Amino acid sequence: MSGEDTKKSIEDKLTTIKYNCDKEAHLIVDNELCRICENRCCTYICPAKVYSRDENTNTINVEYENCLECGACRIACPLNAIDWNYTRADYGVIYKHS
Repeated sequence: MSGEDTKKSIEDKLTTIKYNCDKEAHLIVDNELCRICENRCCTYICPAKVYSRDENTNTINVEYENCLECGACRIACPLNAIDWNYTRADYGVIYKHS
């Protein structure tokens, strides 16, 4: 990794990732459980900011197309409200090989 790469913010680095988006979500949240969640850690634990809270409906929005497939959300969710699966073959994040 070059010295310049180490100086980039996580947001800058995330813009360089490529995805092959599937029409079928591999992340499903149980919004009934999410409504009772007090800390909503999925909204801040995810490095790609896949999860956001809709204040009007008190639900969690999922932008699965941005998922890095790290699994942090399913590990951190205290209510096991996230049904996390690997993407189907040929879909998801495309990691570059160096």
